[in-house]
Amino acid sequence: MSLVSTPPSVDNSTVARSAASSAAMLPVALQPGGPLTALAPMQDVTDLAFMGVIAHYGAPDYFFTEFFRVHAHSRLEKHILRSIDENTTGRPVFAQLIGEDLGQLARTATELLQHPVAGIDLNLGCPAPKVYKKNVGGGLLRDPDKVAQILETLRATVPGRFTVKMRIGFEDTANFDRLLELMNRYQIDLLSVHGRTVKEMYRSEVHYDFIGHAVSRTRCPVLANGNVTSAARAAAILETTQAAGVMIGRHAIRNPWIFRQCREQFSGRPVTRITLADVRDYVERLYRATQTPELIERYHVNKMKKYLNFVGQSVDATGAFLHDMRRVETEQALFAVCDRHLLSEPTREFAPEPYPGVIARPNCETPTAFSDGCSLETITA
Repeated sequence: MSLVSTPPSVDNSTVARSAASSAAMLPVALQPGGPLTALAPMQDVTDLAFMGVIAHYGAPDYFFTEFFRVHAHSRLEKHILRSIDENTTGRPVFAQLIGEDLGQLARTATELLQHPVAGIDLNLGCPAPKVYKKNVGGGLLRDPDKVAQILETLRATVPGRFTVKMRIGFEDTANFDRLLELMNRYQIDLLSVHGRTVKEMYRSEVHYDFIGHAVSRTRCPVLANGNVTSAARAAAILETTQAAGVMIGRHAIRNPWIFRQCREQFSGRPVTRITLADVRDYVERLYRATQTPELIERYHVNKMKKYLNFVGQSVDATGAFLHDMRRVETEQALFAVCDRHLLSEPTREFAPEPYPGVIARPNCETPTAFSDGCSLETITA
């Protein structure tokens, strides 16, 4: 028996009108009047350097930071603050919090409001066991009463935009409608819904019907998240869910042109064709942008291999690039592999969709900076 029940149908005309009026409160999109795009918050990924690289190839409408951990002894992490204070992309950045202590959440939100944030975002979706076992992130979906207290506290603390990113449930969707009611009660300004339960991690099919149900039930705009693999796929998901836009995570690591391509797709323009030579440029830019003096070469190469696990899904159908890339240990060897696979046929198309059966396994690399919950360690496909 499925753990996910079919969402009930509702008359959504009134809610849809409310969502449309709420959308006026959000920062202006790059394509006013069109669907929104957002880069999903990914721990140890969506930092200042990565945001800058993404913006070079075509920024999303909105960025979201890695989560700020909130507890009695927490302080605003300086490296995450940099993605806010030193942001030169020209696009708004929302600051994400993860925690459950009401007083500490209010304190942290107040501190963040002293920085140029577009809004405060609450993480109700991280599926990493080390996170949900602490009753934060996706773990809170088991306790709607606690979620209500957190939403009430943060709504009272944040005078501007307050947003939420959530999954459709923990083990099942029994609490989904109640959680959506809470989003309305506490006047959430934007809701991002990943269409899987916490326990489904990233492995199951995405339940887009539940995202559509959230669109019909909430008064705020909803972003659809989960397996948004390409611009064409984004358009299909929006057609299915009627969401206000899409939030894209790991497929923006694979294809940093995806937000630009989405805007082209949404407006009926030709979608930019990406070549393997373009991808070689991306790998070089990403490598240099994420290079720091304190990170020794071997660790930096391992970090790059985690990104390239996703990139390789669209390089070749046999996974040959991934096979060779996963075995390098030096910068020189890494770029030799890139040159061999990306520049031997530089004009060949970089596949818009991942090749079937070519699986990213970033957690197979030596743990370095990607070792925390909700990082690429937990994303396998």
